[in-house]
Amino acid sequence: MNGDNQKIGMLTTPLSYRGIPVWLVYLASVLGVFYLLNPTAGVFEFIPDNLPLIGNLDESVAAFLLWYGLVEFFEGRKGK
Repeated sequence: MNGDNQKIGMLTTPLSYRGIPVWLVYLASVLGVFYLLNPTAGVFEFIPDNLPLIGNLDESVAAFLLWYGLVEFFEGRKGK
């Protein structure tokens, strides 16, 4: 049971608590939003979506960047 709580804690702990500057977390989050809002432009497509299994990894990374930006915004304000 403790391992599950630790895994959830990794997703809900602000990255600034781990030593990453807050401005960098917000910048990465904004880049993730722009990447997700631009789904069909080949200019920003790092991994083509038609590759089996790995085609959506770049969108997954962008979603995680957005997630950590939201965690930083809501949980980071509460203090350490």
